[in-house]
This record gives sequence, C-alpha cells and structure tokens, in this order.
Amino acid sequence: MENTISRRSVLQKTALATTAAMLSTSLNNRIEAADTQMGAALKGRINHSACRWCYESIPFEDLCKSAKEIGMKSIELTGPEEWGIMKKYDLTAGIGWGKWPENTGLGNFFNNPKNHDVLVNFYNDFLIPEAAKAGIKNIICFSGNRNGLSDAQGLLNCKKALQRIMKTAEKYDVTLSMELLNSKVNHKDYQCDRTEWGVELCEMVGSEKFKLLYDIYHMQIMEGDVIATIRKYHQYISHYHTGGVPGRNEINDSQELNYPAIMKAIIDTGYKGFVGQEFIPTRQDKIASLREGILICDV
Repeated sequence: MENTISRRSVLQKTALATTAAMLSTSLNNRIEAADTQMGAALKGRINHSACRWCYESIPFEDLCKSAKEIGMKSIELTGPEEWGIMKKYDLTAGIGWGKWPENTGLGNFFNNPKNHDVLVNFYNDFLIPEAAKAGIKNIICFSGNRNGLSDAQGLLNCKKALQRIMKTAEKYDVTLSMELLNSKVNHKDYQCDRTEWGVELCEMVGSEKFKLLYDIYHMQIMEGDVIATIRKYHQYISHYHTGGVPGRNEINDSQELNYPAIMKAIIDTGYKGFVGQEFIPTRQDKIASLREGILICDV
C-alpha cells in the first residue's frame, strides 16, 4: 500500500509539473511569436489603438515609441496636453477626452440637468475646438449614473444637453461618442448600459455627430450576443473597445470572447474607425501583452 501511495504521489507531482511547464512554454511561445510577427507589416484592415490608462506605469513618450514600433496609429483616451507629444510620433487619438469640469465625471454627466450648462460650455468652447485643431475626430462622453432616474427621463435629459452641442460638433466635424458600460460589475447604476438605450438616444439626438462607443467587454457582460448586435446596430457605432471576459485582462485564449471573429464582423460592416485595446495587462511586460492583443485583432 505504501509503495502504491508513493508511486501515485510521484505521478501526480510529475503530471502537475509537466502541465505547468507546458502552460509556461505555450505562453512564452505566444509572446515570442508576437514579437517576431510584429516585424512584418500589419494587414491594415483594422486601425489599431490602445487606451492610455491601461499603461499608466509606462512613461508616455516610451508608450508612444512602443506604439509606433508595433504599427499602431493611436493612443486614445488622451487629452489636449498629450496630443502635441503624440504628433512627434505620427500618432493620433482614436477617441479623445479632457479634464472634466469640477463635480462632473463618468457617473455624473449628461443625464443630470444640473451639469448641462458647464458640460455644454466645456464641449462647445474648449474640447471640440481643441480636438479639431489637433485633428482628433472623436471624443468621448457619458450618460452618468441613474440615481433614481427612469430610462425615459435619462434619455430626455441627455438629449437636451447633447442637442445644444451638435451644431458645434457638426461645424468642426467632431463626433461625440457615448460609451456603453456595464452596470453589473464595474460601473454600478450607470444608465447607458444597454445598446438599445444608446441607439434610442442616437435617434432622439438626430445628428450623425452623436454615436456610441461599443465596448465589447462591457456589452458581453450586460447582453452577450456581441456579433449579432454589431451587425444590427453598426450604423450607430463610432468606436470599439476590447477587453477579456471575465476580468478585463488579455484578450487571448485565457478568456471567453472570440476576438478574431468579432473583428471580422466589424470589418464586414464597412467600419473604418479605430479599435482600442482596453484590457489591463497581467504580465510584467505590458507591451508584450499589447503586441499580442494587436495581432489577435489584426485579421
């Protein structure tokens, strides 16, 4: 009996060690393959971007250099203070933002009438003209949290504010994109948490310069059915974000979404905008994760 237990223990430990070695080798091979393949030109069917906040630990100019080496065209969720630096590296912002006025922000935005004047002035007098001057074609906005508002009232409140901005957006050829976020895991109580709510708002605002930022990670959590949704509502979408589900980490085979298939569906709609990588890298070498994400999406 002792020999049997001892032999079984050895076999189990050997199997665990072998599995760990295989996983490590597989991961290393993927990273090495990404480094090797990135030397070749990207296919050009996707305009690749990355969100600045996911790489905050990397000095900004170093991130710009790495983005350029990878073949990316954009570092997004950047503002006017960064756009000039990016021009040195022939980079743009696929979607930009600014330092929101005091007492406003992601959870306190257009669905709150108390914010309308300050936000309307911020976009009309500052952010839209600055974006146009820098050649930025897309800037982000948010609904805000419900805070007891019905969906209907939230739509009306957002519409009133946005329609005060559309003439400026049309004049400068800059699109405002409201981000779809999940209210289940990351952004409790956020109102624009379903594609159909966002689409209804687009119809109410009635301008080609107001559309949606379809965040694939967030909408997988809230709705699923990602490819069918993109096919149905693509005309209302001006920008896309990625992220692994669950966890919002790398978009490789460690998570449930089939990103190559999603990217092909996006291309099939005729989309010519940017796809922003918005996953939080778990590797120490964050740029290796970014390279891998770009290759996965470069279909």
